[in-house]
Amino acid sequence: MRPRILIINPWIYDFAAFNFWSRPLGLLKIAEYLSGYDVDLFYIDCTDSFEVRQYGIGKFHAELVAKPALLKSVPRHYKRYGMSIDEFKTKLKTFLPLDLVLMTSSMSYWYPGIQDTINFVRKFAGNVPVMLGGIYATLYRDHASRMSGADYIYSGPLGDSFLTALQNFGIATFCARQPVPYYRLNFYPWFHFSPLLTSTGCPFQCTYCASQLLSHGYERNPVRDVVNEIQEFHSRGVRDFAFYDDALLYDPEHHIKPLLKKIIERGFFIRLHAPNGLHARFIDDDLAQLMREAGFTTVRISFETANSARQKYTGDKVHTSDLVRSIRSLRKQGFTKEHIGVYLLYGLPGQGLSEVQESIAFLQGQKVRIYLAEFSPIRGTACWNDLVENAIIPEDLDPLLTNNTVFSFLYSGYDQTTVKQIKRNVKDYNSRLEA
Repeated sequence: MRPRILIINPWIYDFAAFNFWSRPLGLLKIAEYLSGYDVDLFYIDCTDSFEVRQYGIGKFHAELVAKPALLKSVPRHYKRYGMSIDEFKTKLKTFLPLDLVLMTSSMSYWYPGIQDTINFVRKFAGNVPVMLGGIYATLYRDHASRMSGADYIYSGPLGDSFLTALQNFGIATFCARQPVPYYRLNFYPWFHFSPLLTSTGCPFQCTYCASQLLSHGYERNPVRDVVNEIQEFHSRGVRDFAFYDDALLYDPEHHIKPLLKKIIERGFFIRLHAPNGLHARFIDDDLAQLMREAGFTTVRISFETANSARQKYTGDKVHTSDLVRSIRSLRKQGFTKEHIGVYLLYGLPGQGLSEVQESIAFLQGQKVRIYLAEFSPIRGTACWNDLVENAIIPEDLDPLLTNNTVFSFLYSGYDQTTVKQIKRNVKDYNSRLEA
């Protein structure tokens, strides 16, 4: 009898969440990998419940839930984002009996959603073994082992050890054949957008980023494979594509430029989105022109701060002059304020609010939309180590308290009235910019 494996993307538990082209691509790639073996695969995405808006993004369905004790002092509502419990139960029961459940994890501070998902699996599916992988499982293996409720924690990217783990649960992996691309497994009735991952890892070492902890080096996928995937989705009616790369524009002459040229040659007439943030250093007139012709619609640039000393401290990947030049090149090719936005971090170790306000003033002078991003410390990064060494946080800080909203409120040392005023000022500025 073929092993029956259920793959689950758990609920999000947080103070706020919105589907900005979010799909559990890593989990879908696991399903694709397993499709090459003699197993029956089933799938539940607990977050696949959102009101689709322009370009395939949308507002998650949400229900109020009790805040964990550690978060009681945070004056915000805490919610479960995704499908209802009844919908989850109905889906789960159609797949019973099961031999194994595979579950992913994303933000470490979302682990209450993992706990509840596993609890409901136990309640409705019996004592089926659960294997947990993903970001939280990798960064907090010890915590996940104690707190998640999973029977086995799989850390790191997909590798040979994954098959060994399956065999430990009595899942025989044989009859290997050509895997089925995840988009042909019919897990979703319709793709409102397609995620695109043209590379894994990152060649940079930013002090606040976990990319180096989650990937073994930096690798790029062949351009022809990416284009063929776009072709497949395009033939299915998909017109919005979101890049998931950490370093999409790196070494542009040998990757992104050839890719965009192929997209233009094929005449897809699609919309391309870069929600993860682009490296301003690599955007010149030539690349900006290719981006425009290929269909780039959402251009988000990572900037973090206008302070030159902190730019160097955080990784030296972008200078103020890089940003100014990139915006000039983008505008020259027809990108407008509707297309261009810049991410600005606040709450970095040692970063005062005056620096944040100065960075905001600089971006206002560039007349670009500002996206304020609250810093969230990630275990194992240089920023995390600085916070521990300066006794701002303990090494064993509960992942719940790394939530960007929570961390800013509890550990930044900022006057919260001033923070609220800054947010209001940025919101008003963005509104005037769009008028």
